[in-house]
Amino acid sequence: MTYNPPYYKQVFHSSRRFFAKHWLSLQPVLQIALTGSQGKTNTANVLAKVLESVGNTIRTDLNLDTTYNVPITALKVMPWTKFAVFELGVDRERDMDIALEIVKPKIGIITGIAPVHTDKEHLGSLENVIKEKQKLIQSLPRDGYAILNFDDEKVRAMAPHTKAHIIWYGTDKKNCDIWVDPKTVKLSLEGTSFILQGRTLHMDLQTSLIGKHHIYTIMATYSTLESIKKLQNISYSIEQFSEILKTIKPLPGRMSVEKGPLETMLLNDSLRANPSSTKSGLETLSEISYSKGRKIAVLAEMGELKKPEEEHKNIIDLVKKLDINYVITIGNLYPESPDILHTKNVHEAAETLKKMVKKDDLVYLKGSLLRHIERVRYLLEGRRVGCLVTLCPFYIHCSDCRYLTRGYVPSSIGSGN
Repeated sequence: MTYNPPYYKQVFHSSRRFFAKHWLSLQPVLQIALTGSQGKTNTANVLAKVLESVGNTIRTDLNLDTTYNVPITALKVMPWTKFAVFELGVDRERDMDIALEIVKPKIGIITGIAPVHTDKEHLGSLENVIKEKQKLIQSLPRDGYAILNFDDEKVRAMAPHTKAHIIWYGTDKKNCDIWVDPKTVKLSLEGTSFILQGRTLHMDLQTSLIGKHHIYTIMATYSTLESIKKLQNISYSIEQFSEILKTIKPLPGRMSVEKGPLETMLLNDSLRANPSSTKSGLETLSEISYSKGRKIAVLAEMGELKKPEEEHKNIIDLVKKLDINYVITIGNLYPESPDILHTKNVHEAAETLKKMVKKDDLVYLKGSLLRHIERVRYLLEGRRVGCLVTLCPFYIHCSDCRYLTRGYVPSSIGSGN
């Protein structure tokens, strides 16, 4: 269901967009925009942290929808702001057009394409996802820069659709300007290390960000920094980049290591889930060297997929090949399979986990935001959870939801019950 705000809110929002568009057009700030099906938030976060060491930097809020985020961020830009980083999420047709009415980027980043938002309530197909996200690099000026993930064939196919200069990043030394050899990647619960390379670059890097997929976060960030050097007279060394990288911590709920219930360790990746990010998270869990306890993956469903049954089956096929001791799935979209523990809802999942978990086990939590897998953690902590829904309509965290303890039914919205 699409939210239709009251008339007075529509007027306020339209007015804010009008002022934001004209205000931003008057500022000398370098505008950088990024989109993609996965990796946007982490890339925007790392990029903003790095750019803050160069000059005053503004970035979009972590928790706001793009429609509202863009004008709010634009109005935060001041004459002394040097960089503005806009994370542009799109899930319906013309979302990118609406964002680009305000944002006029000189640099555009596309992190990757996955079949998320391909259900009929959103973009409807993978082709529409590509078409909508592609608009970002189509809007770039001839003297701008498109920072593109070469390893994603759908992103590669976008190259003819931009007139801007292209900087490629990925794992292909022959075709990329910035690359990482996957053989150099080392994973642990302390972070990720690898060798970043370019035509005149060879640098060992370490980051507290956990997961092989973060090599793309770092490559996209460094590629953007290189494009800024070409556009502006800034001095920035790889050594400076390396030192700042060491200070950046994982965002909560995005592969963050936390003390878990029942004396466990949590690898919390519970804020988003699509086929690409779920695959990356599970492969990371598998490859991490961990000897204190067992590895247990708890998987809630992925959302907004055109072929949900097929995509969930692919995940089950994958986990059978990985070094993970136990896998617990939640919901009916995951097919039943030997050696996989299937549960109907978070209560069943928590009970199953409670019976089997031991001290120092490493528990990986993964699920789409609206599946609210954080309830499993609450139940193991002994908190009261009355809500059993597999798919929730609320984007707020469960800890802030009035239905957490008493349960949610659709008819209760607006009833005061």
